[in-house]
Amino acid sequence: MTPERMADIHARAMPGARSWSASEYRALTGSTGVFTVSIATSFAIGRAVLDQVELLLIATDPEAQRQGLGRKTLRGFEHDAAQRGAQTAFLEVAASNTPALRLYSSCGWAQTSRRKNYYRFSDGRREDALIFEKTLHPTPS
Repeated sequence: MTPERMADIHARAMPGARSWSASEYRALTGSTGVFTVSIATSFAIGRAVLDQVELLLIATDPEAQRQGLGRKTLRGFEHDAAQRGAQTAFLEVAASNTPALRLYSSCGWAQTSRRKNYYRFSDGRREDALIFEKTLHPTPS
């Protein structure tokens, strides 16, 4: 998936939040340890360091949501991260993002902490970030 397509999906999937530009995606994907997983109109981007990985972003085109693409993309991310040697995965999510919270919980992620007023939205509103963690298990290629 191109950086331009990722930027477009990100902007439309998360209105009100600051989305990343195509040039930011291009720079990020060129960074050490960063990898992407994409399925149709959904993508995940993460950074693996030693035995840990952080899910930096997962997004699905709004027109394709509620079709299981986010779940498939998340599973692909977990698989690729484990293949890279990651044993523990982390992510952060806005406390009000109910669909994401349901997805992560149903896929075995557990909340471990909270960052107060972490997110700042374009309307000036602040929101807590919830930190989730999951133990990854290598799977056969």
